[in-house]
Amino acid sequence: MLPFDNADDPQVRQLWPAFKQRLRELGWVEGRNIQFDVHFTTQDIDRIRVSAAKLVASAPELLVVWSNPGLAALKLATPTIPIVFALVGDPVGTGLVTNLARPGGNITGFQNFEPAMGGKWLEILKEIAPGLRRVGVVYNQNIAANVDLLRNVEAASALTGMTVTATELHNASDIERTLTEFAQVPSSGLIVMPNPLNTRYNEVIVGLAARLHLPAIYPFQLDSEKGGLVSYGFDTIEQQRGAATYVSRILKGEKAGDLPVQAPTKYQLVINLKAAKALGLDVSPQLQQRADEVIE
Repeated sequence: MLPFDNADDPQVRQLWPAFKQRLRELGWVEGRNIQFDVHFTTQDIDRIRVSAAKLVASAPELLVVWSNPGLAALKLATPTIPIVFALVGDPVGTGLVTNLARPGGNITGFQNFEPAMGGKWLEILKEIAPGLRRVGVVYNQNIAANVDLLRNVEAASALTGMTVTATELHNASDIERTLTEFAQVPSSGLIVMPNPLNTRYNEVIVGLAARLHLPAIYPFQLDSEKGGLVSYGFDTIEQQRGAATYVSRILKGEKAGDLPVQAPTKYQLVINLKAAKALGLDVSPQLQQRADEVIE
Protein backbone atom coordinates (compact mmCIF):
# COMPACT_ATOMS: atom_id res chain seq x y z
CA MET A 1 0.00 0.00 0.00
CA LEU A 2 1.65 3.21 -1.22
CA PRO A 3 0.90 6.72 0.16
CA PHE A 4 0.69 8.33 -3.27
CA ASP A 5 -2.03 9.22 -5.75
CA ASN A 6 -0.81 7.10 -8.65
CA ALA A 7 2.08 5.31 -10.32
CA ASP A 8 3.29 8.54 -11.97
CA ASP A 9 4.42 10.04 -8.67
CA PRO A 10 8.22 10.67 -8.81
CA GLN A 11 8.80 8.70 -5.61
CA VAL A 12 6.91 5.71 -6.98
CA ARG A 13 8.82 5.85 -10.26
CA GLN A 14 12.07 5.81 -8.30
CA LEU A 15 11.38 3.36 -5.48
CA TRP A 16 8.96 0.79 -6.88
CA PRO A 17 11.33 -0.37 -9.66
CA ALA A 18 14.14 -0.76 -7.09
CA PHE A 19 11.87 -2.95 -4.96
CA LYS A 20 10.86 -5.16 -7.89
CA GLN A 21 14.41 -5.35 -9.25
CA ARG A 22 15.69 -6.74 -5.95
CA LEU A 23 12.92 -9.33 -5.96
CA ARG A 24 13.92 -10.36 -9.50
CA GLU A 25 17.50 -10.75 -8.33
CA LEU A 26 16.19 -13.10 -5.65
CA GLY A 27 14.22 -15.16 -8.17
CA TRP A 28 10.76 -13.59 -7.86
CA VAL A 29 9.49 -12.62 -11.30
CA GLU A 30 6.18 -10.82 -11.75
CA GLY A 31 3.69 -12.92 -13.70
CA ARG A 32 5.65 -16.10 -13.09
CA ASN A 33 5.88 -16.75 -9.36
CA ILE A 34 4.74 -13.49 -7.81
CA GLN A 35 1.86 -11.09 -8.38
CA PHE A 36 1.45 -7.51 -7.13
CA ASP A 37 -1.84 -5.86 -6.20
CA VAL A 38 -0.92 -2.20 -5.68
CA HIS A 39 -3.20 0.21 -3.80
CA PHE A 40 -2.49 3.94 -3.80
CA THR A 41 -3.83 6.13 -0.99
CA THR A 42 -3.79 9.76 0.08
CA GLN A 43 -3.35 11.21 3.57
CA ASP A 44 -7.06 10.64 4.23
CA ILE A 45 -7.30 8.21 7.15
CA ASP A 46 -10.69 6.84 6.09
CA ARG A 47 -9.43 6.06 2.60
CA ILE A 48 -6.34 4.38 4.06
CA ARG A 49 -8.51 2.16 6.24
CA VAL A 50 -10.73 1.24 3.31
CA SER A 51 -7.67 0.28 1.26
CA ALA A 52 -6.31 -1.77 4.14
CA ALA A 53 -9.59 -3.64 4.50
CA LYS A 54 -9.71 -4.39 0.75
CA LEU A 55 -6.16 -5.67 0.75
CA VAL A 56 -6.75 -7.95 3.71
CA ALA A 57 -10.05 -9.22 2.23
CA SER A 58 -8.19 -10.30 -0.92
CA ALA A 59 -6.21 -12.77 1.26
CA PRO A 60 -2.67 -12.02 0.04
CA GLU A 61 0.30 -14.04 1.23
CA LEU A 62 2.08 -10.87 2.33
CA LEU A 63 1.47 -7.11 2.64
CA VAL A 64 3.94 -4.28 1.97
CA VAL A 65 3.34 -0.73 3.15
CA TRP A 66 5.27 2.55 2.90
CA SER A 67 3.87 4.85 5.59
CA ASN A 68 2.97 5.14 9.28
CA PRO A 69 -0.78 5.65 8.64
CA GLY A 70 -0.83 2.72 6.22
CA LEU A 71 0.97 0.43 8.64
CA ALA A 72 -1.35 1.44 11.49
CA ALA A 73 -4.39 0.60 9.34
CA LEU A 74 -3.00 -2.78 8.27
CA LYS A 75 -2.04 -3.63 11.85
CA LEU A 76 -5.67 -3.13 12.86
CA ALA A 77 -6.95 -5.03 9.84
CA THR A 78 -4.99 -8.24 10.31
CA PRO A 79 -3.03 -9.94 13.09
CA THR A 80 -1.92 -12.83 10.89
CA ILE A 81 -0.92 -11.82 7.35
CA PRO A 82 2.80 -10.94 7.31
CA ILE A 83 3.47 -7.20 6.85
CA VAL A 84 6.75 -5.66 5.67
CA PHE A 85 7.06 -1.90 6.03
CA ALA A 86 9.43 0.77 4.78
CA LEU A 87 9.63 4.55 5.21
CA VAL A 88 8.03 4.28 8.67
CA GLY A 89 9.16 6.47 11.57
CA ASP A 90 9.72 5.33 15.17
CA PRO A 91 7.72 2.07 14.97
CA VAL A 92 8.29 1.24 18.65
CA GLY A 93 7.48 4.71 19.98
CA THR A 94 4.31 4.82 17.91
CA GLY A 95 3.18 1.38 19.09
CA LEU A 96 3.40 -0.32 15.70
CA VAL A 97 5.87 -2.96 16.94
CA THR A 98 6.92 -3.81 20.50
CA ASN A 99 10.62 -4.43 19.93
CA LEU A 100 13.14 -3.70 17.17
CA ALA A 101 15.30 -6.79 17.62
CA ARG A 102 12.37 -9.22 17.74
CA PRO A 103 9.21 -7.36 16.72
CA GLY A 104 7.03 -10.45 17.18
CA GLY A 105 3.59 -10.81 15.69
CA ASN A 106 3.21 -10.42 11.95
CA ILE A 107 5.09 -7.14 11.33
CA THR A 108 8.68 -6.19 10.49
CA GLY A 109 10.49 -3.81 8.18
CA PHE A 110 12.68 -0.75 7.84
CA GLN A 111 12.23 2.43 9.83
CA ASN A 112 13.23 5.84 8.53
CA PHE A 113 14.16 8.64 10.94
CA GLU A 114 14.80 8.40 14.66
CA PRO A 115 13.38 11.36 16.63
CA ALA A 116 16.86 12.83 17.24
CA MET A 117 17.07 13.59 13.52
CA GLY A 118 14.87 16.65 14.14
CA GLY A 119 17.68 18.36 16.02
CA LYS A 120 20.18 17.44 13.33
CA TRP A 121 18.03 19.02 10.62
CA LEU A 122 17.87 22.24 12.62
CA GLU A 123 21.64 22.23 13.13
CA ILE A 124 22.37 21.76 9.41
CA LEU A 125 19.84 24.41 8.37
CA LYS A 126 21.37 26.91 10.78
CA GLU A 127 24.85 26.11 9.50
CA ILE A 128 23.95 26.61 5.84
CA ALA A 129 21.85 29.72 6.57
CA PRO A 130 23.38 31.28 9.73
CA GLY A 131 21.17 34.36 9.52
CA LEU A 132 18.01 32.39 10.34
CA ARG A 133 16.22 33.28 13.54
CA ARG A 134 12.93 31.44 13.03
CA VAL A 135 12.09 28.03 11.60
CA GLY A 136 8.77 26.59 10.54
CA VAL A 137 8.37 22.82 10.84
CA VAL A 138 6.04 21.49 8.16
CA TYR A 139 4.60 18.38 9.81
CA ASN A 140 1.50 16.23 10.35
CA GLN A 141 0.25 16.14 13.95
CA ASN A 142 -1.63 12.89 13.28
CA ILE A 143 1.66 11.06 12.66
CA ALA A 144 3.28 10.36 16.02
CA ALA A 145 6.74 10.11 14.46
CA ASN A 146 6.37 13.65 13.08
CA VAL A 147 5.39 14.88 16.54
CA ASP A 148 8.49 13.25 18.08
CA LEU A 149 10.70 14.84 15.44
CA LEU A 150 9.11 18.22 16.15
CA ARG A 151 9.82 17.87 19.87
CA ASN A 152 13.48 17.25 19.09
CA VAL A 153 13.58 20.34 16.86
CA GLU A 154 12.11 22.36 19.72
CA ALA A 155 14.61 20.93 22.22
CA ALA A 156 17.54 21.75 19.91
CA SER A 157 16.31 25.28 19.20
CA ALA A 158 17.63 26.56 22.53
CA LEU A 159 21.17 25.80 21.38
CA THR A 160 20.76 27.66 18.09
CA GLY A 161 18.88 30.71 19.32
CA MET A 162 15.99 30.04 16.94
CA THR A 163 12.27 30.05 17.55
CA VAL A 164 10.19 27.15 16.23
CA THR A 165 6.72 27.36 14.71
CA ALA A 166 4.84 24.16 13.92
CA THR A 167 3.12 24.43 10.54
CA GLU A 168 0.60 21.77 9.53
CA LEU A 169 -0.57 21.29 5.97
CA HIS A 170 -3.82 19.42 5.34
CA ASN A 171 -4.06 19.64 1.55
CA ALA A 172 -2.48 21.24 -1.51
CA SER A 173 -4.41 24.48 -1.10
CA ASP A 174 -2.84 24.98 2.34
CA ILE A 175 0.69 25.07 0.99
CA GLU A 176 0.83 28.47 -0.72
CA ARG A 177 -1.26 30.25 1.91
CA THR A 178 0.64 28.84 4.88
CA LEU A 179 4.14 29.25 3.48
CA THR A 180 3.40 32.74 2.14
CA GLU A 181 2.20 33.88 5.55
CA PHE A 182 5.24 32.36 7.22
CA ALA A 183 7.68 33.98 4.76
CA GLN A 184 6.43 37.48 5.66
CA VAL A 185 8.61 37.39 8.78
CA PRO A 186 12.28 38.02 7.92
CA SER A 187 15.05 35.50 8.71
CA SER A 188 12.69 32.51 8.47
CA GLY A 189 13.42 29.00 7.20
CA LEU A 190 11.72 25.60 6.93
CA ILE A 191 12.17 22.03 8.04
CA VAL A 192 10.01 19.75 5.89
CA MET A 193 9.09 16.54 7.71
CA PRO A 194 8.75 13.14 6.03
CA ASN A 195 5.06 12.35 5.64
CA PRO A 196 2.77 11.35 2.76
CA LEU A 197 1.40 14.84 2.04
CA ASN A 198 4.82 16.52 2.04
CA THR A 199 6.16 13.77 -0.20
CA ARG A 200 3.21 14.00 -2.58
CA TYR A 201 3.58 17.76 -2.97
CA ASN A 202 7.35 17.99 -2.66
CA GLU A 203 7.72 19.79 -6.00
CA VAL A 204 5.17 22.40 -4.94
CA ILE A 205 6.84 22.93 -1.57
CA VAL A 206 10.34 23.09 -3.07
CA GLY A 207 9.25 25.57 -5.75
CA LEU A 208 7.33 27.78 -3.35
CA ALA A 209 10.15 27.83 -0.78
CA ALA A 210 12.52 28.99 -3.51
CA ARG A 211 10.11 31.67 -4.75
CA LEU A 212 9.53 32.96 -1.22
CA HIS A 213 13.28 32.89 -0.45
CA LEU A 214 12.83 30.47 2.43
CA PRO A 215 15.93 28.33 3.14
CA ALA A 216 14.64 24.81 3.72
CA ILE A 217 15.96 21.39 4.62
CA TYR A 218 14.26 18.24 3.34
CA PRO A 219 14.34 14.57 4.35
CA PHE A 220 15.09 12.96 0.99
CA GLN A 221 17.77 13.33 -1.69
CA LEU A 222 15.08 13.58 -4.36
CA ASP A 223 14.03 16.91 -2.82
CA SER A 224 17.46 18.44 -3.40
CA GLU A 225 17.57 17.01 -6.90
CA LYS A 226 14.32 18.86 -7.59
CA GLY A 227 15.82 22.17 -6.47
CA GLY A 228 15.64 22.05 -2.68
CA LEU A 229 18.45 23.79 -0.82
CA VAL A 230 19.66 20.89 1.31
CA SER A 231 18.55 17.40 2.26
CA TYR A 232 19.73 15.01 4.93
CA GLY A 233 18.34 11.52 4.96
CA PHE A 234 18.87 7.83 4.36
CA ASP A 235 19.22 5.96 1.08
CA THR A 236 15.61 5.24 0.13
CA ILE A 237 16.61 2.98 -2.76
CA GLU A 238 18.66 0.76 -0.49
CA GLN A 239 15.77 0.57 1.98
CA GLN A 240 13.44 -0.68 -0.76
CA ARG A 241 15.96 -3.35 -1.67
CA GLY A 242 16.09 -4.37 1.98
CA ALA A 243 12.31 -4.57 2.16
CA ALA A 244 12.29 -6.78 -0.94
CA THR A 245 14.84 -9.07 0.70
CA TYR A 246 12.56 -9.44 3.72
CA VAL A 247 9.63 -10.21 1.44
CA SER A 248 11.64 -12.99 -0.17
CA ARG A 249 12.68 -14.46 3.17
CA ILE A 250 9.11 -14.48 4.47
CA LEU A 251 7.72 -16.03 1.28
CA LYS A 252 10.33 -18.76 1.69
CA GLY A 253 9.09 -19.58 5.18
CA GLU A 254 10.62 -17.25 7.75
CA LYS A 255 8.33 -15.45 10.21
CA ALA A 256 8.02 -11.69 10.00
CA GLY A 257 8.15 -11.33 13.78
CA ASP A 258 11.54 -13.06 13.90
CA LEU A 259 13.17 -10.58 11.49
CA PRO A 260 14.58 -7.47 13.25
CA VAL A 261 13.32 -4.05 12.34
CA GLN A 262 16.26 -2.28 10.73
CA ALA A 263 17.24 1.37 11.00
CA PRO A 264 19.31 3.27 8.43
CA THR A 265 23.04 2.84 8.93
CA LYS A 266 24.11 5.84 6.85
CA TYR A 267 22.66 9.25 6.12
CA GLN A 268 23.40 11.35 3.05
CA LEU A 269 23.90 15.12 3.06
CA VAL A 270 23.09 16.70 -0.29
CA ILE A 271 23.56 20.42 -0.98
CA ASN A 272 22.16 22.23 -4.00
CA LEU A 273 24.58 25.10 -4.69
CA LYS A 274 22.35 26.53 -7.40
CA ALA A 275 19.54 26.87 -4.88
CA ALA A 276 21.96 28.37 -2.34
CA LYS A 277 23.12 30.98 -4.81
CA ALA A 278 19.53 31.95 -5.62
CA LEU A 279 18.94 32.48 -1.90
CA GLY A 280 22.10 34.55 -1.54
CA LEU A 281 23.78 31.95 0.67
CA ASP A 282 27.52 31.31 0.61
CA VAL A 283 28.03 27.65 1.50
CA SER A 284 31.36 27.20 3.26
CA PRO A 285 33.98 24.90 1.72
CA GLN A 286 33.97 22.90 4.96
CA LEU A 287 30.26 22.15 4.67
CA GLN A 288 30.63 21.26 1.01
CA GLN A 289 33.40 18.82 1.88
CA ARG A 290 31.16 17.11 4.43
CA ALA A 291 28.40 16.65 1.86
CA ASP A 292 27.93 13.29 0.16
CA GLU A 293 26.81 15.12 -2.98
CA VAL A 294 26.98 18.72 -4.12
CA ILE A 295 24.61 19.73 -6.93
CA GLU A 296 25.94 22.63 -9.02
